[in-house]
Amino acid sequence: MKRIMGLDVGDKTIGVAVSDLLGITAQGVTTIRRKGIKKDLEDLESIINEYEVEEVVIGLPKNMNNTLGPQGEKVLQFVEKFKKIFNKNIVLQDERLTTVSAEKILINADVRRDKRKKVIDKLAATYILQTYLDKLR
Repeated sequence: MKRIMGLDVGDKTIGVAVSDLLGITAQGVTTIRRKGIKKDLEDLESIINEYEVEEVVIGLPKNMNNTLGPQGEKVLQFVEKFKKIFNKNIVLQDERLTTVSAEKILINADVRRDKRKKVIDKLAATYILQTYLDKLR
């Protein structure tokens, strides 16, 4: 039994989700406001330690034709920095349309736009992680 962390890495925020101990469900934990790579990694380290995370799933944004765009390249740069600090198994999960799906869920739940902005990244991270957990089963 191990916990897996899911990340939705953006320019301004990092959405964070963590699995239950059985690896069945993903729960949104927080949205980190990015303040620089050093501080971002420190914030992630405290979550990794708190939840005793052993594996990390990071959403990799791809274009619809399966190529990497500028945001995908930024995520790969983030992954390289992450690997230098943390000795964790890292899985890159295709995240096409996760933010769109998360937005639809929130709209259907009648969540106001200002509130959606606060939770969209955390929900996208949850979606990324849950997709990965479902593939494992």
